[in-house]
Parts: sequence; structure tokens; C-alpha cells
Amino acid sequence: MMKTIGKILLWAFLSSLLYVLVCKWIMPPITLTQLANWPQYGLSRDYVGQSGLSPHLQLAAIASEDQTFTDHSGFDWDAMEKSLRPKKKGKKSRIPPGGGASTITQQTAKNVFLWQGGRYDKYLRKALEFYFTFLIEKVWGKERILTVYLNVIEMGPGIFGAEAAAQKYFGKSAARLTRAEAAQIIACLPNPKKFTVKPLSRRVAWRSPQVLQQMNNLQDDPDVQALLKR
Repeated sequence: MMKTIGKILLWAFLSSLLYVLVCKWIMPPITLTQLANWPQYGLSRDYVGQSGLSPHLQLAAIASEDQTFTDHSGFDWDAMEKSLRPKKKGKKSRIPPGGGASTITQQTAKNVFLWQGGRYDKYLRKALEFYFTFLIEKVWGKERILTVYLNVIEMGPGIFGAEAAAQKYFGKSAARLTRAEAAQIIACLPNPKKFTVKPLSRRVAWRSPQVLQQMNNLQDDPDVQALLKR
């Protein structure tokens, strides 16, 4: 029995490692989240490389979702620790909206390799997310992680990735997005079905100026500039 379990675990590890290696060079053919959305919303996506992504969009993603992206090794331990602290009655969380304790690397791992799930499989998904987060940080590197992230995340009902979102909302390629347009697209996260870009929802209208301010604060960071090749 234990020998069989060992073989299964070894096969699972080798197959997952192989898929991670493949996705270092090739975009994921399909994700479980995309499959789950397809019957109800359809599937609109068009994968592009980093050169096909506006530097404004990449900066907006980092500024809004994970400002320590260039510094951490996949996990923002300080943010995670803060999110686990008991909150005093009536006191709001200090975790900024959009980013939370989940890094871009973690979100990429979840969106590429896992399913959305529910509360009953939460701990299994978190364990697998931890594993894949560690793996892609070691194998892919920051540039690839950010590129894949902006290609696979949902940015509207059935709209996955920056290119499809840019074409849908602004009639242009993701490479040509302005700062304001990039901020609006990123502001629809983490619930793009509810927080819409077109028509402009109240949440996106409220959040996008904050994203622009955070972009201004972060744009001169040398590590960010190097990542975006600016």
C-alpha cells in the first residue's frame, strides 16, 4: 500500500514539475478556471509575451496587487502575518484592497495549476498553492510569472488576460494601454464579474485613481524598472 502511494506521489511530483517546465516557455493551453467559466460566459483570450504588455499595465498590477513582488520569494510573510492577526472590534484591516496577503506569484500558481473550489477543499488548495508558488519562483523567475499572470487572470466575464481585456474595453492591444486604462483594468480585480470596466462600476471608478497613485509611488523603484525594462 505504502509503495503504491509512494509511486503515485512520485508520478504526481514529476508530472507537475514537467508541466511547470513546459509553461516556462509555452503559455498554459487551458486552465481549470477558464474551463469552469466557458459554459456560462464563453472564453475570450489571446496570449501575448511581455513585449505585448504595456509597461503601465505591468506597473499597475504590481502597484495594486503586490508591491513587494520584486523583493519576496513568492510569499509576503509580513502581509500574511497581519492578515492572521485577530482584529479588534470595529477596526478595519490594514491590508490594502486588491493586494491582500496573496502575492502575484500565489495568484499565478492558483490560476494556472489549481481550481477555485470552496471552503471544503480550502486546505488542500492552499497546500498545493504553496507548492506551485515555490516551484514557479525557482523555475520561472519574476518576468515570466508576471507575464503569465497578466495572460491568465480573469478580467471580465469570460475575458481572460490583458490582450482580450484591452481589445474588449478599449479597442486596442494590451501593448498600447495608457496608464489610466491599465489602472481601470487592474482595478476590476479581484472580482471582475462584479466590478466591471465597461460599464464603469463604482468600485473601479473609486479604485483606479488609487492604483494610479500607487503606480506613481512605485515607478522609480530600481528593481521594478529593471523588471519592466524601462
